[in-house]
Amino acid sequence: MKSLFITLIALCNYTGIYCQQVNIIKITDLEKRINNTSDTTYIVNFWATWCVPCVKELPDFDSIHTVYTGQKVKVLLISLDFKEDLESKVLPFITSRKVKSEVLLLDELNSNYFIPKISNDWTGAIPATLIKNNKQEKDVFFEKKLNFVLLKDEIEKMIER
Repeated sequence: MKSLFITLIALCNYTGIYCQQVNIIKITDLEKRINNTSDTTYIVNFWATWCVPCVKELPDFDSIHTVYTGQKVKVLLISLDFKEDLESKVLPFITSRKVKSEVLLLDELNSNYFIPKISNDWTGAIPATLIKNNKQEKDVFFEKKLNFVLLKDEIEKMIER
Protein backbone atom coordinates (compact mmCIF):
# COMPACT_ATOMS: atom_id res chain seq x y z
CA MET A 1 0.00 0.00 0.00
CA LYS A 2 2.82 2.43 0.90
CA SER A 3 4.59 1.79 -2.41
CA LEU A 4 1.34 2.44 -4.28
CA PHE A 5 0.98 5.77 -2.47
CA ILE A 6 4.57 6.77 -3.31
CA THR A 7 4.01 5.78 -6.94
CA LEU A 8 0.84 7.87 -7.03
CA ILE A 9 2.64 10.92 -5.65
CA ALA A 10 5.45 10.50 -8.18
CA LEU A 11 2.92 10.16 -11.01
CA CYS A 12 1.11 13.29 -9.86
CA ASN A 13 4.34 15.27 -9.76
CA TYR A 14 5.42 14.00 -13.19
CA THR A 15 2.09 14.61 -14.93
CA GLY A 16 1.24 17.85 -13.15
CA ILE A 17 -2.02 16.39 -11.85
CA TYR A 18 -3.12 17.92 -8.57
CA CYS A 19 -2.36 15.63 -5.61
CA GLN A 20 -2.47 16.23 -1.90
CA GLN A 21 -0.83 14.04 0.71
CA VAL A 22 -2.81 13.27 3.86
CA ASN A 23 -1.01 11.94 6.91
CA ILE A 24 -2.81 9.97 9.58
CA ILE A 25 -2.10 11.30 13.06
CA LYS A 26 -3.04 10.70 16.68
CA ILE A 27 -4.16 13.48 19.03
CA THR A 28 -0.75 13.41 20.75
CA ASP A 29 0.90 14.23 17.40
CA LEU A 30 -1.44 17.17 16.90
CA GLU A 31 -0.85 18.41 20.44
CA LYS A 32 2.92 18.38 19.92
CA ARG A 33 2.48 20.36 16.74
CA ILE A 34 0.19 23.09 18.03
CA ASN A 35 1.30 23.35 21.67
CA ASN A 36 4.86 24.43 20.98
CA THR A 37 6.40 27.74 22.01
CA SER A 38 6.76 29.19 18.52
CA ASP A 39 5.06 32.40 17.49
CA THR A 40 3.12 30.62 14.74
CA THR A 41 -0.63 31.09 14.76
CA TYR A 42 -2.38 27.79 14.12
CA ILE A 43 -5.81 27.57 12.55
CA VAL A 44 -6.96 24.02 13.30
CA ASN A 45 -10.22 23.11 11.62
CA PHE A 46 -12.03 19.85 12.37
CA TRP A 47 -14.20 18.67 9.49
CA ALA A 48 -15.42 15.60 7.58
CA THR A 49 -16.27 14.85 3.97
CA TRP A 50 -19.89 14.09 4.94
CA CYS A 51 -20.41 17.38 6.87
CA VAL A 52 -22.16 19.91 4.60
CA PRO A 53 -21.24 23.09 6.57
CA CYS A 54 -17.65 21.80 6.85
CA VAL A 55 -17.40 21.39 3.10
CA LYS A 56 -18.88 24.85 2.50
CA GLU A 57 -16.26 26.57 4.68
CA LEU A 58 -13.18 24.79 3.29
CA PRO A 59 -12.61 27.35 0.49
CA ASP A 60 -12.39 30.10 3.14
CA PHE A 61 -9.65 28.17 4.95
CA ASP A 62 -7.79 27.75 1.67
CA SER A 63 -8.11 31.50 1.05
CA ILE A 64 -6.62 32.14 4.49
CA HIS A 65 -3.81 29.71 3.64
CA THR A 66 -3.09 31.68 0.46
CA VAL A 67 -3.29 35.14 2.08
CA TYR A 68 -0.89 34.18 4.88
CA THR A 69 1.60 32.15 2.81
CA GLY A 70 5.12 33.03 3.94
CA GLN A 71 3.91 34.29 7.31
CA LYS A 72 3.82 32.51 10.65
CA VAL A 73 0.27 31.32 10.14
CA LYS A 74 -0.50 27.65 9.55
CA VAL A 75 -3.84 26.18 8.48
CA LEU A 76 -4.38 22.55 9.48
CA LEU A 77 -7.50 20.81 8.20
CA ILE A 78 -8.13 17.82 10.46
CA SER A 79 -10.42 15.24 8.89
CA LEU A 80 -12.56 13.26 11.29
CA ASP A 81 -13.41 10.68 8.63
CA PHE A 82 -12.50 7.08 9.47
CA LYS A 83 -8.92 6.15 8.54
CA GLU A 84 -10.23 3.29 6.38
CA ASP A 85 -11.95 5.97 4.25
CA LEU A 86 -8.70 7.80 3.49
CA GLU A 87 -8.18 6.39 0.00
CA SER A 88 -11.81 5.91 -0.99
CA LYS A 89 -13.27 9.21 0.31
CA VAL A 90 -10.82 11.73 1.76
CA LEU A 91 -8.12 11.74 -0.94
CA PRO A 92 -10.61 11.88 -3.84
CA PHE A 93 -12.53 14.61 -2.01
CA ILE A 94 -9.55 16.92 -1.44
CA THR A 95 -8.12 16.16 -4.88
CA SER A 96 -11.35 17.03 -6.68
CA ARG A 97 -11.60 20.29 -4.71
CA LYS A 98 -7.86 21.05 -5.06
CA VAL A 99 -7.48 21.77 -1.34
CA LYS A 100 -4.27 23.76 -0.77
CA SER A 101 -4.08 23.71 3.03
CA GLU A 102 -2.41 20.88 4.89
CA VAL A 103 -4.85 18.02 5.50
CA LEU A 104 -4.41 15.46 8.28
CA LEU A 105 -6.69 12.61 9.26
CA LEU A 106 -7.20 12.14 13.00
CA ASP A 107 -7.07 8.48 13.95
CA GLU A 108 -8.99 8.58 17.22
CA LEU A 109 -12.22 6.76 18.03
CA ASN A 110 -12.73 7.94 21.60
CA SER A 111 -14.09 11.46 21.34
CA ASN A 112 -14.26 11.73 25.15
CA TYR A 113 -10.47 11.42 25.09
CA PHE A 114 -9.49 13.79 22.30
CA ILE A 115 -12.15 16.53 22.39
CA PRO A 116 -11.12 18.03 25.77
CA LYS A 117 -7.51 18.13 24.54
CA ILE A 118 -8.66 20.69 21.95
CA SER A 119 -11.19 22.70 23.97
CA ASN A 120 -13.34 22.20 27.03
CA ASP A 121 -15.99 24.18 25.13
CA TRP A 122 -16.19 21.62 22.31
CA THR A 123 -19.34 19.48 22.46
CA GLY A 124 -18.11 17.33 19.58
CA ALA A 125 -20.10 19.03 16.83
CA ILE A 126 -18.37 19.95 13.58
CA PRO A 127 -17.27 22.13 11.99
CA ALA A 128 -15.09 23.21 14.85
CA THR A 129 -12.03 25.46 14.74
CA LEU A 130 -9.28 26.29 17.20
CA ILE A 131 -7.13 29.36 16.51
CA LYS A 132 -4.14 29.72 18.80
CA ASN A 133 -0.82 31.42 19.22
CA ASN A 134 1.19 30.07 22.14
CA LYS A 135 3.74 32.87 22.25
CA GLN A 136 0.96 35.45 22.45
CA GLU A 137 -0.87 33.17 24.92
CA LYS A 138 -4.07 33.57 22.95
CA ASP A 139 -6.59 31.07 21.69
CA VAL A 140 -10.18 31.08 20.56
CA PHE A 141 -12.50 28.19 19.76
CA PHE A 142 -15.52 28.11 17.45
CA GLU A 143 -18.05 25.34 17.08
CA LYS A 144 -19.77 26.62 13.95
CA LYS A 145 -19.20 27.33 10.28
CA LEU A 146 -16.74 30.19 9.77
CA ASN A 147 -16.05 32.54 6.89
CA PHE A 148 -13.00 34.33 5.53
CA VAL A 149 -13.70 37.69 7.22
CA LEU A 150 -14.17 36.19 10.68
CA LEU A 151 -11.08 34.00 10.27
CA LYS A 152 -8.95 36.93 9.11
CA ASP A 153 -10.17 39.14 11.98
CA GLU A 154 -9.35 36.45 14.56
CA ILE A 155 -5.92 35.80 13.03
CA GLU A 156 -5.10 39.51 13.06
CA LYS A 157 -6.00 39.63 16.77
CA MET A 158 -3.63 36.72 17.38
CA ILE A 159 -0.68 38.26 15.58
CA GLU A 160 -1.07 41.78 16.97
CA ARG A 161 2.14 42.87 18.64
